[in-house]
Amino acid sequence: MNTLQEKLQYTFKNEDLLINALTHSSYANEVRNGVSSNERLEFLGDSVLSIIVSEYIYKKFGDLPEGELTKIRASLVCEKSLCLFSREMDLGQYLRLGKGEEKGGGRERDSILADAFEAVLAAIYLDGGFEVAKKHVLRFIKDELYNHNEAETFKDYKTALQEIIQRNPEESVTYILTNETGPDHDKVFEVEVRLNSNTIGRGKGKNKKQAEQFAAKEALQLMGADI
Repeated sequence: MNTLQEKLQYTFKNEDLLINALTHSSYANEVRNGVSSNERLEFLGDSVLSIIVSEYIYKKFGDLPEGELTKIRASLVCEKSLCLFSREMDLGQYLRLGKGEEKGGGRERDSILADAFEAVLAAIYLDGGFEVAKKHVLRFIKDELYNHNEAETFKDYKTALQEIIQRNPEESVTYILTNETGPDHDKVFEVEVRLNSNTIGRGKGKNKKQAEQFAAKEALQLMGADI
């Protein structure tokens, strides 16, 4: 638990809350004996996450209308984003799973990882208060919005590039991770996008997804595409 708390950048006063947050229903149902799953914490964490993200983007994007803010929030709190945040902390390896879920690859299942992120957030909130929970969430959210305005951050350059390449069926695009630097909590990823075997763009980001988007953006710029 000490290693996980280092990754969380928070030390629990009541470690039982963290253990509960890591307890999947499959484990609780199998062991029973008064063991509770993380489902109640997940419920609370979902609400805590929503208010933290809503407040942050409300203040950051002061000119955006409600509809655009809703889209940004949805992209930040969706299952895809939350399981990515969990993987950045290697949260899956600390989960308590039932034997069947363990054998079925539960530690890498997106839905389980996303739920665990919310449950751990709730545990931090209950143990340390709102400001501590807010600090925990924002280190992930800020990475997603790293140095980019709302329009650029949420434009899907990969899809735009793929649509161009698909006009020539014999061509194929691949994304290759070429470098990874920095400590576990603050990594920078470097990615190349290749057309067949030729590099046509490079990108850096706080996660692989972001680096791939910026590699695709550079490729589109070099092609003279209207982006």
